Amino acid sequence: MAISPADALSAVERSPAAVGAHDRDAWVGAFTFDGVVEDPVGSQPHRGSTALIRFYDTFIGPRDITFHRDVDIVSGATVVRDLELEVAMSAGVRMRIPAYLRYHLEDDLDEPKIAEMSAYWELPAMVGQFLRAGVRSVPAGVQLSRGLLTNQGLVGTLGFLGGFRGTGPAGKRRFGEFLGAATSGDEVGLRRRLGATRITVGDHTPMSVPELLSRLTGGRARKVIASGYSLAAGIDRADGRAVLIADVAAKPFAISRIRYYSAAGD
Repeated sequence: MAISPADALSAVERSPAAVGAHDRDAWVGAFTFDGVVEDPVGSQPHRGSTALIRFYDTFIGPRDITFHRDVDIVSGATVVRDLELEVAMSAGVRMRIPAYLRYHLEDDLDEPKIAEMSAYWELPAMVGQFLRAGVRSVPAGVQLSRGLLTNQGLVGTLGFLGGFRGTGPAGKRRFGEFLGAATSGDEVGLRRRLGATRITVGDHTPMSVPELLSRLTGGRARKVIASGYSLAAGIDRADGRAVLIADVAAKPFAISRIRYYSAAGD
């Protein structure tokens, strides 16, 4: 069943609505029975209703989370949301986390539901922001640690901490160089950095290097996020906003896949 943009956005919106209402059943019900959450990208994914319940009890239920949406991009059965998350860890600790959320939808008994949710945000930066709260962060830190060990166990806790692994500042810098070549129209520099990279519009439609260059030239890169071994960036274009997600290897740095999502629909 083809999913219309309106139905895709409605299906996605069930998740933040349930988070705001502290409704665990509604949040889990927004996903397919084997739905996957990778939050942040680079940490251990959570698959299936039981794992999603544990994820909710660990990270969502104990705190107030507000979604400050900037733009939503619908590409077939996928929605990419550019936003900032506001997370109240406790009465004295409130964080603002720049993020991109990618939702892939599938038909579930003639109703679109979330099959995959990938959250691109920087765990090291979030922890640094948390620690800057000083002594006010101690009770919230104890609560989070207890929740991790109780709901996720030692293996799950280590899986979450895997979100610290990734490309690091060097990878983010190299990705910035790629974006600079692309937005300045440097085809030679772009080809040198891509090699055999798989490039698609959305999740599946193949795109050539010249086609990618034509879409990025003259744009302005913004809000670059390194999450695990993926990097995401917003692209401001004259005709609207785009989001580019790249999967990479770190040593040596190489871009293996690029997915390009555009509000202009190209």
